[in-house]
Amino acid sequence: MLGSINLSEFATNGDFNFKDFTNTVRIAVKGLNKVLDEGLPLHPLKEQRESVRNWRQIGLGIFGLADMLIKLGIKYGSKESVRLCDDIGKVMADTAIATSAELAKTDGTYPCYNQKAIFKSNYFIQNTTEETKEKVRLCGLHNSQLLTTAPTGSTSSMLGVSNGIEPIYANYYTRKTESLHGHDEYYKVYTPIVEKYMRDHNLTDDSELPDYFVTAQTLNFKDRIDMQSTWQKHIDASISSTVNVPNDFTVEQVEELYMYAWEKKLKGVTIYRDGCARSGILTTEKKEEHAETKLERGTVININNDVIGKKRDLTTGCGTLHCLAYFDPISGDLLETYFSKGSTGGCLLFSNGLSRMISLAARGGVDISYIVDQLKSSGTCPSFAVRRATKHDTSRGSSCPVAIGNALMDMYYEVQNEILGDDEIAEKEIVAQKESPQQKPHLQAEVININKPKCPECGGELAFEGGCQQCKDCGWSKCD
Repeated sequence: MLGSINLSEFATNGDFNFKDFTNTVRIAVKGLNKVLDEGLPLHPLKEQRESVRNWRQIGLGIFGLADMLIKLGIKYGSKESVRLCDDIGKVMADTAIATSAELAKTDGTYPCYNQKAIFKSNYFIQNTTEETKEKVRLCGLHNSQLLTTAPTGSTSSMLGVSNGIEPIYANYYTRKTESLHGHDEYYKVYTPIVEKYMRDHNLTDDSELPDYFVTAQTLNFKDRIDMQSTWQKHIDASISSTVNVPNDFTVEQVEELYMYAWEKKLKGVTIYRDGCARSGILTTEKKEEHAETKLERGTVININNDVIGKKRDLTTGCGTLHCLAYFDPISGDLLETYFSKGSTGGCLLFSNGLSRMISLAARGGVDISYIVDQLKSSGTCPSFAVRRATKHDTSRGSSCPVAIGNALMDMYYEVQNEILGDDEIAEKEIVAQKESPQQKPHLQAEVININKPKCPECGGELAFEGGCQQCKDCGWSKCD
């Protein structure tokens, strides 16, 4: 059973309220034991129920540490911050142990309790007062494990405070909206503790913040490890913790970080270098090399849940069509599609079959440009043309397959931009244009058709078909 205490709530009037904190730890330990008892018979396996009953392990932890230090005007990682956390950690451990002894007096010790082993434990010796030691000597312990710093990402995000024993990740974030203004709009969203301080002190930019507003990207890694080393002395289980380092962090610095963590006797340490691929912390593999991996003929790859999803709502000749596409998070390649009609969105079986065939082609290694080229060659649907002429609200295209092709390409470029950025996309396209026409026939077509007339509605290339200039992208026809 896990639970966490928000340390920032105990930073009041420039001081840490140890009295309220002690009471909270006592309440939390009792509460977690009640949850443990409630859930004990619900474990599906006999072995699980026996383990929970015999050891009664709970995990009380903390979060909001960085917010607490900022409220107190103390710089994360400073000697003052380490001393304060050392005091908080010892009070937390001593109180939790004493509370477990009080529970043992009324409810009994955990079945595998061994008092001799407990009193030989360095952790027990260093984290208890004489009063607590006497309680344990007389009553024993109700729990074999009491404290752990579990991941609190969701909890801390929900409450708007820092995660676990981490510093605040950043002073602000950039968020984008596409729907409110009809175009991409970017907002600078400040972390709650930063926003409150700037509002209270009439600051206009985070560059005006005091020096104790440190972030995961600016904090020296030794200060970060010193903090983890301090808390480790008072945690009888484990600590979930990640040391964030900037993108220019070198291999030699990584080695230095691990060696320093070893010197500080950390049980374990995780680092994340900003900008690294999710497939690994350190890698020499380039994104372009990953994207150009060739599949043997007849091979269809499987995909997992680690994908980037995009959605477009299309208006077709028969109504609404929902288009969902999933892309590789590293290369940005199309992997799978799902199409779903609205209440009046055409043939469900057709949409389902088309989505399956597109997915099969994508997972078989067919480039998205080939798939979209085939979709755009589907021609004009009468229902699509009538609705475009009468209601003028259809999505760009001349039929459902053409509209789907346009939407897939839009989402593909959006994902590529999110993964690579504009500069890397431009570089990637320059390399692609140097390839032979046999390798990329769609690029050859783009070069040949560069001087073709453009559609007055969408800017796409016009094609002369059926005795008239027509746009395959939006369905516009000069003869209409």
